[in-house]
Amino acid sequence: MSATPQTPAPQGGIRRLTPSDIRARKGGTPVVCLTAYTTPMARLVDREADLILVGDSVGMVLHGMPSTLGVTMEMMILHGQAVARGVERAALVVDMPFGSYEETPAQAFRNAARIMAETGAQAVKLEGGLHMAETVAFLTARGIPVMGHVGLTPQSVNALGGYRVQGRGGDAARVRADAAALTQAGAFAVVLEKVPAALVDTITAEIAVPTIGIGASAGCDGQVLVIDDMLGLFGDFRPKFVRRYAELGESAAEAIARYAADVQARRFPAPEHVFASELPATGGSGKAAS
Repeated sequence: MSATPQTPAPQGGIRRLTPSDIRARKGGTPVVCLTAYTTPMARLVDREADLILVGDSVGMVLHGMPSTLGVTMEMMILHGQAVARGVERAALVVDMPFGSYEETPAQAFRNAARIMAETGAQAVKLEGGLHMAETVAFLTARGIPVMGHVGLTPQSVNALGGYRVQGRGGDAARVRADAAALTQAGAFAVVLEKVPAALVDTITAEIAVPTIGIGASAGCDGQVLVIDDMLGLFGDFRPKFVRRYAELGESAAEAIARYAADVQARRFPAPEHVFASELPATGGSGKAAS
């Protein structure tokens, strides 16, 4: 019998974080999580993040889709492979796209196993609470670590009536029950999206695994943002919960405008950007001199 495959050791001897390491951070130093979709960005994020999520938000921020509903398995695997090439230390999680896990636990297992086998991810993330607990238990019992996601679940945006805050008033009991059900089913962490801060703090105190907030509370066990939102690269809309740590979109637009102006004024390429013509010397016979 062959040995169980192990996560390869990163260069420099840095130990790769695992879903178990993330779970063990409950109540400790907050977990730093960001999305990534490409190898260069993964390399940058990997320097600081504990967990990198290849989110289905890729459909909106890189592919121009109006929502995450059109994202496919092939897209998630392609971007998962790209990100995996740039990760050395962070735990890597890939979103399961809409329609790839809701039908049956068996369907979810087949697609989760494919994602992990073809990308090298250490875990998958799926949306849904109490109604997905059976699927989460099915996956975790078969060796697939799962990150849960409750509150605002973007793949259910049509059923939820839009990107609305979840868990207000009488709806709080539902969100609490969803988080508890995923914890009991074996999820190693639970994302809480667009849920009132006081409710998030209650859930964080109640469940035994880390809560990862997005539009939630500073009291969560960790935080996640979409990298293109955080860096100011995505400008179609700006959720209230996003803090811009840079405005790279504006910087890029200015750089592109300067380039266009230089090309039109023939300032680019300058002499230092072109290659001089060096014709070989020839003798009387027409052959190059030795």
